[in-house]
Amino acid sequence: MTLDRARPDRRVLTVEIVIVLLLSLGQSAVYAVVSLIAKLTAGKPLSSQAAVLNASVSPRPYLDLTYQLLGIFFDLVPVALALYLLVRDRVSVRRELGISLSRPGFDLGWGALLAACIGIPGLGLVYVAKLLGLNAQIVPSALAPHWWAIPVLILSAIENAVLEEVIVVGYLITRLRSMAVPLGWIVVASAVLRGSYHLYQGFGAFAGNAVMGVVFALFFLRFKRVMPLIVAHSLLDITAFVGYTVLPHSWLTWV
Repeated sequence: MTLDRARPDRRVLTVEIVIVLLLSLGQSAVYAVVSLIAKLTAGKPLSSQAAVLNASVSPRPYLDLTYQLLGIFFDLVPVALALYLLVRDRVSVRRELGISLSRPGFDLGWGALLAACIGIPGLGLVYVAKLLGLNAQIVPSALAPHWWAIPVLILSAIENAVLEEVIVVGYLITRLRSMAVPLGWIVVASAVLRGSYHLYQGFGAFAGNAVMGVVFALFFLRFKRVMPLIVAHSLLDITAFVGYTVLPHSWLTWV
């Protein structure tokens, strides 16, 4: 004999959401705000400072590789927690979040289209924001040039995509909808959260990622699939991380 588990009430879900976010991207948002304040009070223009992603953490190559892989692994643990909590409450992540490999053509096609539609205007926004002094100099990769650097950058890009799209879109929107939050506020919450943990890069990064958050949230509400968003985000980050590493830096000074 099995007992049906009662769906958690609004208060329980609110506490759960806060905990999941504070263990993941909500924590990143807090650090991003502190980082932005530090840059703004450093006594020099924001545009002359750097926001470094994917930095080396050890001068010893294989120790650095170990740290990089451990960082990727542990950053995905909150994703496992969020999916576990949904499955525990009888939410089908396959049906409600669209996390499956059942529609590869749809996922890859829409993912590539979303990446193109967001990535090209995004580059222009970064350029304008830097000219206006609203963004720091973004350094997508500062890994030492070891043989494993590009594979790690690709893994890091995919990890970012899975973490952000599962939690900020799939998990958060699904939970807020079950709490009967109005759709407009759901889209705003997802978009503002996405923008907030990019604030360490500057105000332009906040605005650009918030717009991306609106597009991704509306897409998810329409199609109930996270996979195309993971594909799109992965393509954007792989292009940025690997492109910065392999292209001559003289081509990238405008960013």
